[in-house]
Parts: sequence; structure tokens; C-alpha cells
Amino acid sequence: MSAKAISAATADRRQAQLEALIAAAEKRICETGAHTLKARDLAADIGVALGGLYNIVQDMDDLLLRITVRTQGRLDALFEHDTAHLPMTTRAGALDRLVAVALAYYRFARENLPLWRMMFEVRITTPLPDWAVEAQLGLFRHVGAPLSVILPDASPEALTIRARTLFSAVHGVVYIGLEERLIAVPPQKLAEEIEWLIRAGCR
Repeated sequence: MSAKAISAATADRRQAQLEALIAAAEKRICETGAHTLKARDLAADIGVALGGLYNIVQDMDDLLLRITVRTQGRLDALFEHDTAHLPMTTRAGALDRLVAVALAYYRFARENLPLWRMMFEVRITTPLPDWAVEAQLGLFRHVGAPLSVILPDASPEALTIRARTLFSAVHGVVYIGLEERLIAVPPQKLAEEIEWLIRAGCR
């Protein structure tokens, strides 16, 4: 076997191990939460030595970032799916699209609660690499694009701030609602109130 073939086989094996590691970590997060993750347990789950785990990822922060980015990828795909039929040629259409994004976010959080929580509750101690920052910021195009139609005279900076503000507002309603805190919106009313919030904010 040539050196090139050996290198390719090694890369394929490492990628397969990474996929298995992420899947094992996601399973444990869904069962017991992100804060219970231990490198030794995960190494046993995928059949490698503890030291071998760090040939697959740099450290646990690296693993959590990769899980976060994969979760964000699923959220991105849901946004694409739920808004594909909604053109943004008019302000009303752009507003409908923004509402669809907000409701999709709520549904994703409800249906993927442990992984969704993990994205916000786990504290990464190392600086975010570019690939993680790009994945996070990429989600905001689903808010920024319709906002640019709703607010055609706004500067790019103003649109960025407004997109983050709207996300923060929806996220807060979803987070408190799903946690069922004392001040939470009743679960059966959450979708209605999220739509009201978006339409009122853009009025």
C-alpha cells in the first residue's frame, strides 16, 4: 500500500472515530446532560484507550464545540426547510419568514431539549476557533435576510444588532417557557406569544 493510501485510510479511520465519539457524547448528553460527560466513559463507549481519545479531539472543549456546531447545523437545516416556501419579495412575506424562523427555533428547542440546552449552558474555556464562530454567525442570516427587507434603510451594523436583539428576545421566551419558571408563558401559548413578539417588534 502506498504512503498516500495509508494516509487516506488513517484519515478515514480518524473521521469514523470522530463521528462515533460525537454520537456517543450526544447520546450521553440526551440521557444525563452535558455536565456529566467524562472522557474515560466516552473512550470506553467507542472502544479506545483514554489517551487515544485525545488523538481524535484536542480536549473536551473541542468535543463540545463540535457537538454544538453539529447541533447548529441541524437547526440551520430546519430553518431552511421551514422557510423555503416563503418568498421575501414584500415586507409582509419577509415578516412571515421571520415568524417561521422563530417558531422553528422554538420547535427545535422543544424537540432537542438536552442538546439545545448544552449550546448555552456549557462554558467553553478556550477561545472559539474560526469554524465555530462562522457556524454560529451563519445562523443569523435567517434573521438578517428578512430584516433587511423589513428595514430597507437600516445599515448593516444596525441590522446585525437588531437581529441579535430579536434572537435574544425569542430565546428568552423559549428558555423560560421550556424551563417552566414561575414567570414563564404557559407552554400551550408559547407559539402564539412568539409570533406576537416578532410581529410587534417589527411593527
